[in-house]
Amino acid sequence: QVELVESGGGLVQAGGSLRLSCAASGRIFGINAMGWYRQVPGRQRELVATITDGGVTNVADSVKGRFTISGDNAKKMVDLQMNSVKPEATAVYYCNAVRRITVEGASVDYWGKGTLVTVSS
Repeated sequence: QVELVESGGGLVQAGGSLRLSCAASGRIFGINAMGWYRQVPGRQRELVATITDGGVTNVADSVKGRFTISGDNAKKMVDLQMNSVKPEATAVYYCNAVRRITVEGASVDYWGKGTLVTVSS
């Protein structure tokens, strides 16, 4: 089992910055990607940014240029630097880890409990 613990959420003014952090523990061997997703009530969870163990990143168009994802592959930690935040970024942010469980490539997703980010206008 993998446990993900997020930190760094809170209240920030529009235009400000916030940094989210996530650390994985437990059976972290085989984790080959980590990332951040967000969800607002009544809407589907959406991708914000992901990073592979090789350092390849994928960032949603809506936050590209303002949000940056970085990770420590050895420690299985991932950060999300959020700059120039907008009110529409208000959501619960979830840390995600993908762990490969078979040589054929099957994998399992793990999720943190989420951290609330509120952007005031």
